[in-house]
Amino acid sequence: MFETAKIALYTAFGFKVSSDFLLPELNHISYKDFEPDLIIKKEDLSNLWSEYVEIDSYYYIKENFCMFKIPGVAIYKIEDGRYISFSPIEGSNEDQIRLYLLGTCMGVALMQRKILPIHGSCIAIDGKAYAVVGDSGAGKSTLASAFINRGFKLLTDDVIAVTLSKDNTPFVVPSYPQQKLWQESLDHFGMESNQFRPVYDRVTKFAVPVNNHFYDQPLPLAGIFVLSKAEQNAIEIMSIQELERFPVLYYNTYRNFMINRLGLLEWHFEFSANMVNKLDFHRIIRPSSCFTANELVDNILNVINKENKIYPKGEKVI
Repeated sequence: MFETAKIALYTAFGFKVSSDFLLPELNHISYKDFEPDLIIKKEDLSNLWSEYVEIDSYYYIKENFCMFKIPGVAIYKIEDGRYISFSPIEGSNEDQIRLYLLGTCMGVALMQRKILPIHGSCIAIDGKAYAVVGDSGAGKSTLASAFINRGFKLLTDDVIAVTLSKDNTPFVVPSYPQQKLWQESLDHFGMESNQFRPVYDRVTKFAVPVNNHFYDQPLPLAGIFVLSKAEQNAIEIMSIQELERFPVLYYNTYRNFMINRLGLLEWHFEFSANMVNKLDFHRIIRPSSCFTANELVDNILNVINKENKIYPKGEKVI
């Protein structure tokens, strides 16, 4: 069984994070006399779980409070977007614990703070943020890595934290300098997997640090690309019109099944309404039979560089 460490301070998603559990993925900061925005600590949650949660249930969710259990890993609790507690289950390891602390727990904490968590990757291009979203396996992280190889910088991978300015301009807040890439993607980029730590339950997926290719300041969100794959020979990019953008934002919100149970359905709709006409949305369909990440970079940059061009509904951009 692991032991908790001396309290350390980190930054992630714009938060100052205090944690008694080592989080090497995050940017470590020296001790300063300040109040942390987010506190992560080990705590025995077994009695609280038994009190609140029905047998065979894995979640307990209400406004500003969420508990969930990952069998064989831990029980987690998130309160008020400020406190995250975890109770390890015997036999779990640190990689397993961290995966959910930095994923589901962070996503819930963001929503509790009225910050929109979008599931995807985000790249900094010419002083603006561009998000890539899509189903698992669509190639979001691989495409982001292709951008990094071209000299662009990563803002976030997996959870994209979006805030609104006073004039309702959406901004992306950087997360931490790491990607998760499949073995196949590493092979295409000529990267040796033995340099990287495997993600615990997926022996062919690896945590890839990108410290030298990380953008650590918020940027205005200028576009969202919805990535999918199909059995076809060419890449297609099509514009998405305003009414179609609402379901795109809902579907790609991180852990969207929690929105209503957290009492945030109205907030999510209002937040989305403030976003849909402030940025460009495009749908990308790529061939499933071949590696297209480098070609996609060219096509996306071409779309971004086409200034002030309006595409009729359903018209192909590329």
